[in-house]
Amino acid sequence: MTTRIVLRGAQIITMDPATGVLPEGDVLIEDGVIAAVAPHLDVEDADIVDIRGHVLAPGMVDTHRHTWQTQMRAICADWTLADYFYGIRLAVSPSYTPEDVHLGNKLGALEALNAGVTTVLDFSHCNNTPEHSDAAVTGLRESGVRAKFCYGFFESSPYAPPHFADHAARVRDFERIAGTYFSGDGLVTLGVALNELGLVPFSNTRTEIELARAHDALIATHMACVWQMPSGFDEIARAGLLGPDQVHIHCNALTDDQWRQLADAGAKVSISVETELNMGMGRPVFAKCEEFGVKPTLSCDVVSLNSGDLASQARLGIAFKRWADTEHLNLAGKDVERVTTTALQALEWSTVNGAEACGLGDVVGSITVGKQADLMVVGGPGIGQHPVVDAPGTVIFQTTPSDVRHVLVAGNFVKRDGVLVGHDLPKLLAEADESASRVLERIRSAGGPFPATPAEGFDETTALALANLAG
Repeated sequence: MTTRIVLRGAQIITMDPATGVLPEGDVLIEDGVIAAVAPHLDVEDADIVDIRGHVLAPGMVDTHRHTWQTQMRAICADWTLADYFYGIRLAVSPSYTPEDVHLGNKLGALEALNAGVTTVLDFSHCNNTPEHSDAAVTGLRESGVRAKFCYGFFESSPYAPPHFADHAARVRDFERIAGTYFSGDGLVTLGVALNELGLVPFSNTRTEIELARAHDALIATHMACVWQMPSGFDEIARAGLLGPDQVHIHCNALTDDQWRQLADAGAKVSISVETELNMGMGRPVFAKCEEFGVKPTLSCDVVSLNSGDLASQARLGIAFKRWADTEHLNLAGKDVERVTTTALQALEWSTVNGAEACGLGDVVGSITVGKQADLMVVGGPGIGQHPVVDAPGTVIFQTTPSDVRHVLVAGNFVKRDGVLVGHDLPKLLAEADESASRVLERIRSAGGPFPATPAEGFDETTALALANLAG
């Protein structure tokens, strides 16, 4: 029996250039797929959801989130990137149990859904044991989110006993995960998160890229965000390993020549506005994307620092880009005559561009007949939602997670009437409090300062990277 839903009477931001923004319209969903979009659909034999006075838009796509860190919320509020590396990666990560990872991924994915983010690229680099890897995947699957599970080939910490004796053992765990969870279709699909380029022998990086491609898996990598350290970009470019199946994250320190190579290869870029501005990583690369014809996408990155809703990243991103585009006028004593980027363009970053970056451009990202019904409806009683004069402006500048009334993934309501469906949120939040306390107690019990950032910052890792990339 066909399941039919009609979302009726909203302003619709389709993100489909053929349809544009409808001042009022209906969307018909059949068995999870968008079947029709029109100013009015004469359909009654369906679940009719009256959303007049609301805005209907595609679900947002987050192209880089370390979802497992949900319990460490705001611990990095006053940390630099070096503090993050030594604190989260080298102290917090080895203190996480598989149960902590499971909870972090499940609750973090629900946080995304609650904010209208229907797809997440989960950069999963807390796979300290096979049990951690299993927990990460199952946490995502239980949430109902659409996700790219990007398996991280990261060691837990040089200060913790490694479970995987060598890179080959890590490869075997990836193969096990691929065969166990990704042999068929599903909302959660497979990706690879490369270990940091330069911190491991380049032969490992080559193996990870080739392994991802053998499994038709999306590739995600942190790129050029530590200014004093070689990024590894030139090495993967010279090795012929760049490609359109890669999401390069941050990219603040890439040179123009590297940008040209990245663009020519069709590789994608993920910008983490809030992280980059707060941790001193450099200018978010909107201008470079524009200069070299690369479509920007957005990321929440780490809720151990940032907000977990992508609308906040878009709001910060458009504010930064408008300022950066026109600062020269102010410095010359002139006034700005027009803004350089529209709210609709900012919504592109977080919908169609993100979907394309994740290899899902034919599946989600716009309200287009034939695509999966991954949708969000914003509105309700919030003061910021009345009146809706400009629909894209309302979504980008006025919407908070509490204004997201309905969220659908593949045509299924995961949030309805402002409430997540099928989850005991108070129970999960209590578990998160307890999990965080246990993790922090393990860190305290280990002794020593925290985050234990050395005075020389990244000097040691820079020397390691130089040696590995030279070899």
